[in-house]
Amino acid sequence: MNAAPTTPEPAVLRLLDANLDRAREGLRVLEDWCRFGLDRQDLVARLKDLRQRLGRCHRAAYKAARHTASDGGAGLAHPAQSERQQPVQVVAANAGRAQEALRVLEEFGRGHDPQLATEAAAIRYALYDLEVDLMRACGAAAGRRDQLLRCHLYLITSPSPRLLATVTAALEAGVRLVQYRAKEADDLQRWQEARALRQLCSRYGALFIVNDRVDLALAVQADGVHLGQGDLPPAEARRLLGPDRLIGRSTQRIEQLRQAVADGCDYVGVGPINATPTKPGRDPVGLAYVSQAAAESPIPFFAIGGLESTTLPPVLSAGGRRVAVVRAIIEAEDPHRASRELLEALQEEA
Repeated sequence: MNAAPTTPEPAVLRLLDANLDRAREGLRVLEDWCRFGLDRQDLVARLKDLRQRLGRCHRAAYKAARHTASDGGAGLAHPAQSERQQPVQVVAANAGRAQEALRVLEEFGRGHDPQLATEAAAIRYALYDLEVDLMRACGAAAGRRDQLLRCHLYLITSPSPRLLATVTAALEAGVRLVQYRAKEADDLQRWQEARALRQLCSRYGALFIVNDRVDLALAVQADGVHLGQGDLPPAEARRLLGPDRLIGRSTQRIEQLRQAVADGCDYVGVGPINATPTKPGRDPVGLAYVSQAAAESPIPFFAIGGLESTTLPPVLSAGGRRVAVVRAIIEAEDPHRASRELLEALQEEA
C-alpha cells in the first residue's frame, strides 16, 4: 500500500507544483516534436505515458498553493534560450529540463509524498533511455541532411553493363550522392542492382537515393527517394519513409519548386537545362529557371539536363552550385577523371 502524503509547508507545496509543471511541459515539448517533427508514433506513445503518469501525481493541493505573483523566478530568461536555433537543441534542453525537475520531485517528495517520489524516480530513469532513442532519431535525419548540403555533384545512373565499376570509379573520385534510376528493368533486377549499389555507397560513405520507388528504397535501406511530378505525392512518401530519409522532387518551373518546399522535400532537381535523351520529349527550361531557383530556393537544388564539364560554366554563372549528371559519368571513357573534373569545377565555385 502506498504511504499517505503528509502535509508539507507551503513553500514545499509550491516547489512540488512548479516542478511538476516544469517536468510535464518539458515532456510535452518532446512529445510534440516526435509527433510533428519526427513522425515517430512509438516515441510519442512512450512520452505520453510518462507525461500522463506524472499528471496523475499532480494533486489539487499542489496546484492550490501556486502563487505566480510571489515567485521571483517567474518569467526569468537566460541567454542560452535564444541560442536554441535547431530542433535537436530544443529537444536536448527540454529533456534536461524534465530530468532536473523530476530529480527535485524525487528529493522533496520523499518526505511528504512517497508515491510522487517513487514515480518521479521511475520516470526519470525511463526518460534517460528514451532521450537516447530520441537523439538518435534527430541525428539520423540531421546527418543525412547535413551530408546533402555538402554534396555538389549528383550522379544518376542509367543502364550500363559496367554499372558497378562506373559507380565505383565515381565514388573513388569523390562523388558522395548517387541515385539509382532504371526505368526498363524488372523488379528483381532493380532490387539486385539497388542492393549492390546501396552496399557500395555505404562503403564509401555516400548517400544512396532510389528513383520513383518508395518500396524499393525501403527494401534496400536507401537514404531516400527521388520523385517526379507524376509520382507518389511527397506527403505519402514521407508517411511511408518516415522523417529520417531524404525526399527529392523533379521541377521544371518555379511554382513546382515552391510546392516541393511546401511539401517538405529535402532537395529539388531543376531542369532539364538542355535537351537530353534522358528526358525525351521534354522541352529544356534554360538558364532563367536556374537563376530563379538560386534567388529563391531555401533547399538545395541540382541543375540537370545535358550537363558536362564543357556545359557547366553557364550554369555556374546563372547561380547554380550543384548539378546532377547521367551520361557525363556513366558514358564517359574514364568515369573517374570525368567525376574529378566536374567536382573540381564545382568546388571552385562553392
